[in-house]
Amino acid sequence: MSIASRRKTYKLIGIGICITILTILLGWSVQPSIANISSKKNSDITLSQIPNTDSLTTLVQNGKQYYRLGQYAKAIAIWQQAADICIKQGDRLNHAIVLQNLALAHQQLGQWKQAEQEIVLSIEILQSDSQQPKLLAQALNIQGNIQLAQGKAQDALAIWQRATITYQQAGDKDGAIRSKINQSQAMRSLALYPKAKETLDQAQVELKEHPDSSLKAAILLNLGETLRLCGDIQGSKLVLQESLAIAKKLNDSSIMADILLSLGNTAYSSQQPTEAISYYQQAANTAIFPSQKVQAQLNQLRLQIKLNQPEAARLLLDDIQTQLLNLPPSRASVYARVNFAQSLIKLNPTSDRQAPAKLLATATQQAHEMGDIRAESYAIGYLGYLYEQNQQFSEAQILTEKALLVSQTNNASDIAYRWQWQLGRILKSQGNNPKAIIAYTESVNTLTSIRGDLVSSNEDIQFSFRDSVEPVYRQLVALLLTPEDGKPVSQENLKAARKIIESLQLAELDNFFKEACLTGMTTQVDEVDPQAAVIYPIVLPDSLEVIISLPNRSLLHSTTKISENNLESLLSELRRSLRRTSLETDIKAVSAKIYNILIGKETESILAANKIKTLVFVLDGSLRNLPMSVLYDGQKYLMEKYNLAITPGLQLIDPRPLKRQQLTVFVGGVSKETQNFNALPNVEREVQQIASLVSAQTLLLNEDFISESIQKQIRKIPYRVVHLATHGEFSSDAEKTFVLTWNNRLGVKQLGELLQSREQDSRIPIELLVLSACKTAKGDNRATLGLAGMAVRSGARSTIASLWSVEDSATATFMKNFYQELATLGTGKANALQKAQLSLLKNPQYTHPFYWAPFVLIGNWL
Repeated sequence: MSIASRRKTYKLIGIGICITILTILLGWSVQPSIANISSKKNSDITLSQIPNTDSLTTLVQNGKQYYRLGQYAKAIAIWQQAADICIKQGDRLNHAIVLQNLALAHQQLGQWKQAEQEIVLSIEILQSDSQQPKLLAQALNIQGNIQLAQGKAQDALAIWQRATITYQQAGDKDGAIRSKINQSQAMRSLALYPKAKETLDQAQVELKEHPDSSLKAAILLNLGETLRLCGDIQGSKLVLQESLAIAKKLNDSSIMADILLSLGNTAYSSQQPTEAISYYQQAANTAIFPSQKVQAQLNQLRLQIKLNQPEAARLLLDDIQTQLLNLPPSRASVYARVNFAQSLIKLNPTSDRQAPAKLLATATQQAHEMGDIRAESYAIGYLGYLYEQNQQFSEAQILTEKALLVSQTNNASDIAYRWQWQLGRILKSQGNNPKAIIAYTESVNTLTSIRGDLVSSNEDIQFSFRDSVEPVYRQLVALLLTPEDGKPVSQENLKAARKIIESLQLAELDNFFKEACLTGMTTQVDEVDPQAAVIYPIVLPDSLEVIISLPNRSLLHSTTKISENNLESLLSELRRSLRRTSLETDIKAVSAKIYNILIGKETESILAANKIKTLVFVLDGSLRNLPMSVLYDGQKYLMEKYNLAITPGLQLIDPRPLKRQQLTVFVGGVSKETQNFNALPNVEREVQQIASLVSAQTLLLNEDFISESIQKQIRKIPYRVVHLATHGEFSSDAEKTFVLTWNNRLGVKQLGELLQSREQDSRIPIELLVLSACKTAKGDNRATLGLAGMAVRSGARSTIASLWSVEDSATATFMKNFYQELATLGTGKANALQKAQLSLLKNPQYTHPFYWAPFVLIGNWL
């Protein structure tokens, strides 16, 4: 079909479609990820049942049918009739029950004011009737859900704690467990991660005492999904399999399909696509409702498209189309149509788009007729995306602005950021860069305001950060750093670009942990260190931009025209050359090229004029996999001239120097072979030498180096330094980032929880965490995200670690020298690191960069 024909088709569909709004259940990206579109069993919020009172019961039942179909506006209209009858008859108890259902429906539509008024009134009525504790507890559960959905996690937690007590007083053990699962969600939003895990563990123990039932299976399903959101993929899988076994035993096909779907999502989250497809197929075959079947098939379709299996994906198309025709108008059917349209575009990106356009038009019409304005916004916004792809920018802009207006009217920030981003792209394509920057900036601001929701609010998808969030930041930075009319980039734009790239670093770490766990703060470089320069390399598709922040002067900016692929090749070449067997001349040749791109002679002279002694890098992309110490200016390595540090951003720096006092050091490690990891015989020498140089208590070595012993020591003594001489690995996957104990692996979250479990003067922070035998995962270009994650999650102000495994004899020598320097008055952490590296460089046995280059300092360098 020609472009002209396609434009005609689009205009027939019409821009005058009514606008309303949607909650994004099927993904964040332009092609959303694995979705769950049905009204799945929810073990924490249930529709209230009216005692049998003839017409009133009929109204409530009819409303429940509409609610379960996703037709919330119709449910509200019917329940409002029931509420009016209750008021007329003076039936306060049934009025309280109907108000709970109304609150649930208004919440689904994002009508928070009405929902809050209704649930507060329901609670007031039930509090005056001490004979109905279960109904009161249920109302509190709904109220907590409404509070959390509006970002009021502290209020939600308090309400759910009250609900748990009320359930317990009523003797309702199942209700108490549901409330505890809810509490864990609020605790995560408040960054109370150890407490959240403890609460979930307690819920699991209590569930084991319950007899098998459909309710137990549903609660386990909810728990399994919550564990997946917490990043506990293995725990999620085990709980879901337990839930599946109960459902099979009871022959409950309905919940069995939901569990199989959730197991598929968990398998997808753990990067096991073949297993995920198998679960989706089983879910489709088990489903007894059309919505369940189409949901499983849509997930399978999306995954097979992602795996580049177009033929297998096309085999599903006819069946999905048939299933869609059988779906009654509902929220599920709207999302299914939008999801299917997205898959069709992804499967056939250059072919006829009439089919997806019609799907989106139908979805929009259905959402409008049901009064589901969130769903309508999403359908219209994505129709705008179709126009954008067809280069009909005026029409695309009209649709996108309508979708954005509706999402903002309904406080749907989770959708609004998408349309702000889309509007920015459209304006840029029209050559209107100033307005595009405004739209992009609004999108980034919206993303910042919903950080926690991005990674934890949607239980049913594998969040695609790299496709749907990271590009917003990078495209905005590219716009900000584009010169206008041949003029240099303004200081205002440079400052904005620097702020955006630091915000991206925070967002990446949030996504790594699957929770918004970091709080940024504004810090000027001269406030931290008047002799430090902060260097921000920014990787863009066609250039490498470098912004340099110096104390008390304007920002510096340079641009090197180099494609991202060519830069990647150059960085990979340097990383490969840093092997023990490589010639040092080869290392110097390639590292000099990178030095000239990042710094160069002109910048070097400015650094010298400003008497800079420390360089702090906020690294981007694959640059994170390289030690800056090895950059070569033609005569010296960078480490020979400057103290060096890396940081995810100055927003994460605690700008206080190391206090000059006796450092108490926790020292532990593994020197013997264990868990299929090689022995590190020089670890014993390393820890003994450190203990002789500093104030160290009992050493935990080999069989004594276990989680329980480490925690006992950490809790007992307020250590300033924690030194772990053991194997470890950093990965872009938090599940695969760990340090080795004698009998287990400490994941990045467990290590953070362990180090922050101190009872003695918790106000004294850990100044330094040293991981002396770690490495980054092979073949993982973003593995150092795990290193940054380990650094910030530990709670330590600074972390020293190695990017690759070094002979333990060299490590032992390096660590001895480092602690000797650190104990010297006036020597900061970065300076001690530099001197220890210089000592290896001057040692004929370790002069090769392989031995001294991998050690890096993350965080506060003072």
